[in-house]
Amino acid sequence: MRKKDIFLLFFVFISFISTGQVVRKKTTLLMGGRFDITVIAKDTLTAVQSIDTIIGEITRIENLISDWKPTSQVSEVNHNAGISPVKVDWEVFELTQRAIKLSQLTNGAFDVSFAAMDRIWKFDGSMTEMPSAEAIKKSVEKVGYKNIVLDSVQSTIFLKLKGMKIGFGALGEGYATDRCRDMMLAKGIESGIVNASGDMTTWGKQLNGKDWNIGITNPFHPDAVFAVVPLNGGAVTTSGNYEKFVEFNGKRYSHIINPATGYPATGLCSVTVFGPKAEVANGFSTSLMVLGRKSGMELIDQYPDYSCIMITDDGKIIKSKNFKINKIDSKLK
Repeated sequence: MRKKDIFLLFFVFISFISTGQVVRKKTTLLMGGRFDITVIAKDTLTAVQSIDTIIGEITRIENLISDWKPTSQVSEVNHNAGISPVKVDWEVFELTQRAIKLSQLTNGAFDVSFAAMDRIWKFDGSMTEMPSAEAIKKSVEKVGYKNIVLDSVQSTIFLKLKGMKIGFGALGEGYATDRCRDMMLAKGIESGIVNASGDMTTWGKQLNGKDWNIGITNPFHPDAVFAVVPLNGGAVTTSGNYEKFVEFNGKRYSHIINPATGYPATGLCSVTVFGPKAEVANGFSTSLMVLGRKSGMELIDQYPDYSCIMITDDGKIIKSKNFKINKIDSKLK
């Protein structure tokens, strides 16, 4: 369910006007993927130090929650699945709590215990036939957020079944980018972008005083964008099936798997979500791909702070009720 195959093009039009401010950028690998960090500050030293602070904070969170790091608290929780509860920092506890709430809201379309899924679907060109119904059913036997026990008094997490695992994936990246934005604003850094492999959190405006401009990838021509959306102090995330998929009998199966069934999402080839928090937007974009057009729209419309653009497999563009920009064609193909 990680979304490393999706990218958004963001255009930073830098105009050195008489503000005395500077723009600094840095690209680095964090949390298993590429991060592009842009900061606007009063001078070069402050900008460089701010970027270092952002990298330090993301690294701290990675060491705390990454299920692929054996020394993380989440890995300890997974190691003790079916054995005993594990005491974790309150930060990890609350993130898990929010992830379970999202799992409940989406009826398992997002499931924080997805990390236990057997990877029976291959998207590297090696699959020649669909897995059997029995193999698909078996692949999700250890997935189920209802088997996670939280104790808020002891700050412990317990996974009931041996072999269960929790993992935050892009949800964790979203949390990290939100944290960095809040830290920068608290330090007086009024503008910047933290871009985690295309899913990004922005704050403030460009150096020229204009909103950041976010390009949305055309899933049928991934080297091009089909819309540019201004963003001022918000987050945007995209999930899609247009780079990692398999086709059987003329039907496309995405690398985004429904953790409740073990079957890939179908019907939508791209979902882009806008909103105040990248953590929530990340959870929604993946969930909407799984839920599909009707159920997905019913969910997002319950949250007026969030909006989305869906693109169906046949190229139809569907916008949520509160999506503010109308200058977008209704069809791509």
